[in-house]
Amino acid sequence: MPATDLKERRIAIIGGGPAGLMAAEVLSASGMRVEVFDAMPSVARKFLQAGRGGLNLTHSEAADTFLSRYGSRRKQVGRWLEQFGPQQLRGWAQSLGVETFVGSSGRVFPQEMKAAPLLRAWLHRLRAAGVIFHVRHRWLGWNADGSLRFATPAGEARVDADATVLALGGGSWARLGSDGAWLPLLAARGVDVQPLRPANCGFNVAWSEHLRQRFAGAPVKTISAAFVAPNGLRLKREGEFLVNAHGVEGSLIYAFSAALRDAIEATGSATLQLDLAPGRKLQRLTDDLSRPRGRDSLSNHLRRHAGIDGVKAALLHECADPTDLLTPARLAASIKSLPLRLVSPRPLDEAISSAGGVDFTALDENLMLRALPGTFCAGEMLDWEAPTGGYLLTACFASGRAAGRGVLRWLAEAEGAR
Repeated sequence: MPATDLKERRIAIIGGGPAGLMAAEVLSASGMRVEVFDAMPSVARKFLQAGRGGLNLTHSEAADTFLSRYGSRRKQVGRWLEQFGPQQLRGWAQSLGVETFVGSSGRVFPQEMKAAPLLRAWLHRLRAAGVIFHVRHRWLGWNADGSLRFATPAGEARVDADATVLALGGGSWARLGSDGAWLPLLAARGVDVQPLRPANCGFNVAWSEHLRQRFAGAPVKTISAAFVAPNGLRLKREGEFLVNAHGVEGSLIYAFSAALRDAIEATGSATLQLDLAPGRKLQRLTDDLSRPRGRDSLSNHLRRHAGIDGVKAALLHECADPTDLLTPARLAASIKSLPLRLVSPRPLDEAISSAGGVDFTALDENLMLRALPGTFCAGEMLDWEAPTGGYLLTACFASGRAAGRGVLRWLAEAEGAR
């Protein structure tokens, strides 16, 4: 039977990533019995992996620009960020003894650049607050009586809880625990869910064998890319990406990934327009390439007068119409707007994050599932996405806090109605 005293309530949080741990922090502060269950041998594995190259916690840009990164989910994510946005996240990290700084790109990092010190301090605080952790507990759904089912090394376990927070992650990086296995469990209980799709992902390109063998692994630096989505939305950014055996990946590609993925789903392919020489105007480039070649090969001419060599030259030969390489004007035009045709996104498990998941129509304002009163959702398992740059982590933290506060409101209302 459910406990009648709020202090005696037992809360189960399934998923020990940033969203689940933040919900645990909010709820343990109320004095409730909070238990975190995770399928892996330790919690927050994807969080630790993300921090190996420097933990990008959040971003320092203006609030309106920050919110725009969430696209069609700006309104829903904005509600979480009103209560726990970038500044609050930095203050929270400081409360754990972790100072942060703003990098040259506006991204915010811990001073030590690592996730491990922050996670250690956080887990220490949670345990001191009474949070109990159960690892190697894979959630299997519900028993007929509504109790939670877990597969454990000792066999199947049954857990009764007064409220449950699901923070199970998306469908990428299954080896770290985010395998999307929860989706059919919720769908079977009448929860509206959207298919999981890759986000912040690479894309397949039909490379020639020559390019694949010679340039797989080569970075393409200091370029600009533009894309016009099927709905007319125009996107443009500068940055860099990596050529690999399958196609392309990297920060510049990830910035376009949602629009590219949606375009491929709608039309079968997507074409990025690459500017291989963003620092030069078209006319200047045309003039430079119009200089006499003498005995120079085209490769030497491109290198000397356009700064195009290596992988950039290979891309030019790969993607341009051969006839466009014959005259300076058409060659310059190809360099300034080179079509790179993408045929499909890479598999979901390779993606940094995922789109799809629990539809927001399935949730009330407390992030509680309408079909399953007392069950709340947070983090990447909800149907939103964002580019890399601190936006993903910020919203995961904020959603966990929102779900934890939602549990408190729901329990208090239920208690008041007795």
